Amino acid sequence: MIRCRVCGINNEAEASRCQRCFSKVSWRIDNSVSKTWALLITALLLYIPANLLPIMSISKLEMVQLDTIFSGVISLASSGMVPIAILVFVASILVPLIKILGLATLLLNVQGVLHGNIMHLSRLYRFIEWVGRWSMLDIFMIAILVSVVQGRLLTIHAGPAATAFVSVVILTMLASRSFDLRLLWDRHLEEVRFSEEKQ
Repeated sequence: MIRCRVCGINNEAEASRCQRCFSKVSWRIDNSVSKTWALLITALLLYIPANLLPIMSISKLEMVQLDTIFSGVISLASSGMVPIAILVFVASILVPLIKILGLATLLLNVQGVLHGNIMHLSRLYRFIEWVGRWSMLDIFMIAILVSVVQGRLLTIHAGPAATAFVSVVILTMLASRSFDLRLLWDRHLEEVRFSEEKQ
């Protein structure tokens, strides 16, 4: 049986298209390593402006305040909203970085540069897949602020970092989906066979 990566249904081994959603099904993801590296490097390049440029601007009468993700975290913490500041810091700064570094670790293991424990690497991949859904917290907060606070005296606009940040989130999600976990097991089996042959 072949599991469809789009809808999750199991298909006959000979099937070329999914019986439910008609997506292409195959045993392996074509060019998985090169696709994942391309998406990951692009996400890493966009991670820099996402954290350095302002993510939102708050205009109050004649004054304009520009906030990056980090300065927003500091503002929240200094306003007494420490739990929210920690949540934003983890979801908006740490999570994308963990995903980028984690996927890079998996790719380097597949390519034989690193040699990690296969069970730990499989858990790392599942963690990356799970944690990806929390990466859009900053964008949701801006959307809520814009809809709730927007008025005549106070206006909030998303800054240029918002586009870069959304791109990082989407690219890391695509990178984790384009990574074929079975390549790690292929590498592990090759290493086991090589060590057995040496003995």
